[in-house]
Amino acid sequence: MAQHFSLAACDVVGFDLDHTLCRYNLPESARLIYNSFAQFLVKEKGYDKELLTVTPEDWDFCCKGLALDLEDGNFIKLADNGTVLRASHGTKMLAPEVLAEEYGRKEWKHFMPDSGMACRSGKYYFYDNYFDLPGALLCARVVDSLTKQNNCQKPFDFWKDIVAGIQHNYKMSAFKENCGIYFPEIKRDPGRYLHTCPESVKKWLRQLKNAGKILMLITSSHSDYCRLLCEYILGNDFEYLFDIVITNALKPGFFSHLPSQRPFRTLENDEEQEALPSLDKPGWYSQGNAVHLYELLKKMTGKPEPKVVYFGDSMHSDIFPACHYSNWETVLILEELRGDRDGKPEDSEPLEKKGKYEGPKAKPLNRLSKKWGSFFIDSVSGLENTEDSLVYTWSCKRISAYSTIAIPSIEAIAELPLDYKFTSFSSNSSKSAGYYPNPPLVLSNDGKLTTK
Repeated sequence: MAQHFSLAACDVVGFDLDHTLCRYNLPESARLIYNSFAQFLVKEKGYDKELLTVTPEDWDFCCKGLALDLEDGNFIKLADNGTVLRASHGTKMLAPEVLAEEYGRKEWKHFMPDSGMACRSGKYYFYDNYFDLPGALLCARVVDSLTKQNNCQKPFDFWKDIVAGIQHNYKMSAFKENCGIYFPEIKRDPGRYLHTCPESVKKWLRQLKNAGKILMLITSSHSDYCRLLCEYILGNDFEYLFDIVITNALKPGFFSHLPSQRPFRTLENDEEQEALPSLDKPGWYSQGNAVHLYELLKKMTGKPEPKVVYFGDSMHSDIFPACHYSNWETVLILEELRGDRDGKPEDSEPLEKKGKYEGPKAKPLNRLSKKWGSFFIDSVSGLENTEDSLVYTWSCKRISAYSTIAIPSIEAIAELPLDYKFTSFSSNSSKSAGYYPNPPLVLSNDGKLTTK
């Protein structure tokens, strides 16, 4: 990757939808997602009714970058070298001496160097986006409940019920059938959960289009939900902005799978049709793969190697696979940058929404967690008489390894000229070079950090 990155140098600009182009009112959307799962577990699977009650303080547990060990019910925060920085059993944080006894200073048992470690497996689950995070709180409270009932019997076996809850609320037909809690509620009151795109972003998208860029939307959301979101945030004429729309993209498989494993499909009335042997023209498609898409982009641009940049919020589904498998430039949308400055986080909702939805204020998911500390760095207890030392988290290391740049929102760059030269993460050994407009406060003096 070049030392500097400019949108003007790109032929194709692609976007994820949820939490990238479409920003959510996080306190409201988090409650809705939590409730959609909790109601299912209590009503359909017989779990404790206490799961239905959440206090504002409970939300402090949520922190991106945590991994859940599905067998022992422990949540862990990893350092860049794979050692465990903090851990909890359910919502109960492990004391330093228990942490040392359980994990020591050795690599976590499931840790592998970056590209070798999936974020999803039968043994663990990484929470890396705002759709996932309410599930982290719910799973932690499930572990608390089962631990109390069963007197610490392991291994835990609740994950199958979580998967059933995902299927019930988010299966492909759920939107059309008004199944579960999530989609009916978003349809009923989209303004409660969604932020419309600012005029600056709409103007920026038109500017990209007028500059001859090919614009793509690649989302794992299904076509009916995608249409609702885009019409609400961009307007009923949103389709003219995008040359290619791909829904139900099933990322990260979209990037990692062979064309034969994941062909494109056409859509009729939001129903998937026959598989396509190749992608021959722009339009709206379902599923698919990056290989066939890139062949189409070559044809559309007339270039043997068109330069693609992809904007996304998930390291697991967007940034890592687009960089690692497709060699695209990547822009990470990192709302933690909004919740970081001066301990006075930028507001996560517009003024007109303040006070509109009553109830105690919960911590927005992009704010610092008191339980887990910084998303970017943490301290390691010093050996005997040595001082504590600061180390990068695994999540922070991945940002600088796989993102070209990281920004708090698209709005943060929408008024810059297209030929603005961003400093990219590859520019030097600094872990903070690619953050725009500013690095997180905790990284602004990264000379004091211990790199592994």
